[in-house]
Amino acid sequence: MPDDEGQAAGMLAQLGKGLREAARLVFAGLRVLWLLAWSALRPVLVMALQVLAALILLFEEWGWKPLSEALAWFARFRIIARLEVLIMQLPPYAALFVFALPTAILFPLKLLAVWLLANEQFAAATGLFIGAKVASTALVARLFMLTRPALMQIAWFANAYNRFMPWKDRLFAQIRASWVWRYGRMVKTRVRLATGRAWAKWKPEVQARVVAFRAWVRATWDGYFGSRT
Repeated sequence: MPDDEGQAAGMLAQLGKGLREAARLVFAGLRVLWLLAWSALRPVLVMALQVLAALILLFEEWGWKPLSEALAWFARFRIIARLEVLIMQLPPYAALFVFALPTAILFPLKLLAVWLLANEQFAAATGLFIGAKVASTALVARLFMLTRPALMQIAWFANAYNRFMPWKDRLFAQIRASWVWRYGRMVKTRVRLATGRAWAKWKPEVQARVVAFRAWVRATWDGYFGSRT
């Protein structure tokens, strides 16, 4: 009996050793497969991330400043000007609340766009998502310009901002050196030139139509109210 128990224990030990060796070989094989797959997929993933980052940067460059300036145009109205003055006078955390408000308000619209997309309403989903994104970017850009002095008084916000901006600048420097960015800049230049040529061609006709429309409105107004007096 002792000999049988010893043989059984030896067999179990050898079996355990064999299983451990088999597991080691399996994990080593999986590691080799993962490295091979990663080496094959890495260039594709890097390119996809570069494209995505370039698109985000292009949207920021094309959208952030122009949209902020477009909203600044509304400051010519007295009520908007007073509202902006009130926003600039807010204490730090109240300014943070106002700064985050557009994103929180428009986030449900983005969820609705995802729901529309899941229900195969592609046109409505695309239009709603783009509209929400443009509105959110415009409001956030303008509010950041108004609340930045107050926001920078919050220690953790200022620390995060000062860490984020150098990282963003390094990332954008890499993106600007990529072919995706150079191609996007080329497309932007061509679009701007084509738009300028089209506007130069149609500007006289548009101005003439505007003048004619104003004259029609004035004549209609004078004719209607003139006949009643």
